[in-house]
Order: sequence, then C-alpha cells, then structure tokens
Amino acid sequence: MKTLAIVLAMSVAGAGVAGSANAGCVTGAVVGGVAGHYAHHHALLGAAAGCAVGHHMAVMKKRRLAEQRAAAAHGAPPPH
Repeated sequence: MKTLAIVLAMSVAGAGVAGSANAGCVTGAVVGGVAGHYAHHHALLGAAAGCAVGHHMAVMKKRRLAEQRAAAAHGAPPPH
C-alpha cells in the first residue's frame, strides 16, 4: 500500500510540470500502478508499463491531431 501511495504522490507532483506526452506517462503510470498493485503487488512494474503505454498513446494522439489540422488547412477531408 505504501508503494501505491508513493506512486500516486509522485505522479500528482509531476503532473503540474509535465508536457502532453509526459502527462500521458503520468496518467498511464497511475493506472498501471493501481492495476499492478491489485495484480499480486506489482505496482512498480505496472506503473512502468503504464507509463510506456500512456506516453505512446499521447504521442499518437498528438500526431493524429496534427494530421487533422494539416488536412483542414489544405481543405482536404480528414484522414480516417
């Protein structure tokens, strides 16, 4: 339980200074840490995996939004 509290405290502290991709890492770390905690007390492993997945998803979202903005600027329909 202490590990979970530490992970949550660190993620909340880091959320204020995080960029969009780093915010994905922080969010993923919180979710992964909680899931890992309940999955046989692997909170740190879950937080690390959640950070990687959250960062990847944030980068992909940022890239998709940039593509949509570029398509809208050129008058083309947005990609699917």
